Amino acid sequence: MDPVAYRAFLELEERHWWMRGRRSVYLGLLEHALEGARVRRALDLGAGMGAFLPGLSRIAEQVVYTDVSSEGVATCRERGFTRGALASGYALPFADASFGLVCMFDAIEHIEDDARAMREVARILEPGGRVFVSVPAYQFLYANNDRIAQHFRRYTRGSLRRVFEQAGLEVERNTHANVFLFPVILPAVLGIKLVENVFVKAPDPKHTNLSYRMPGPLNEALFRTFAAELPLSRRFDWPLGHSIAALARKR
Repeated sequence: MDPVAYRAFLELEERHWWMRGRRSVYLGLLEHALEGARVRRALDLGAGMGAFLPGLSRIAEQVVYTDVSSEGVATCRERGFTRGALASGYALPFADASFGLVCMFDAIEHIEDDARAMREVARILEPGGRVFVSVPAYQFLYANNDRIAQHFRRYTRGSLRRVFEQAGLEVERNTHANVFLFPVILPAVLGIKLVENVFVKAPDPKHTNLSYRMPGPLNEALFRTFAAELPLSRRFDWPLGHSIAALARKR
């Protein structure tokens, strides 16, 4: 990821509605799937600045993380999480069957060969272990924000399912997320793409979907709207949304 984008994500992590909303929904889905149990060892693969590490600490006895950015690993260490490594998703420095849970929160879209990375995840999962993945949805929404974040692709539920199945993993949940706000996000992103096609000639790290400052009450309202989908997401998979969240198990 572009260093400017990394710093922006770090600054926005605690206050931006999308950052807060995805933590609420994704960790909520994980806690529901685990039914109150704690896994022995969890890996945050592509941890970035460590936004999900405190939450994972609630559901795992030991939390480990990796990232391809030395800046990201250093920031996680500064936050008090010392079990981390600079590593590629193609070659994880862990033994076979050594994790009960692997999480990739908006990470696998940064990896060119996602099938190869998922096979590596399957290798380090214990039998019966789970992998949780969140990704951006719909390739037609690919915009400047994706280029700055160095996304190789966006997904459909079908394409994400195939990545799991090719690695021999059994899909348990495969739902859209950021559902209630999608009717607003869809035309907004398409409008931004139109402007980008006319005026932007190269990726600009100073202007992403997170660049636009909004009043505090609006930011809070958007967060609460995003988070409000969780009670229903625990019960069924949504057919549409701006993101996708999926859970698969190693047989």
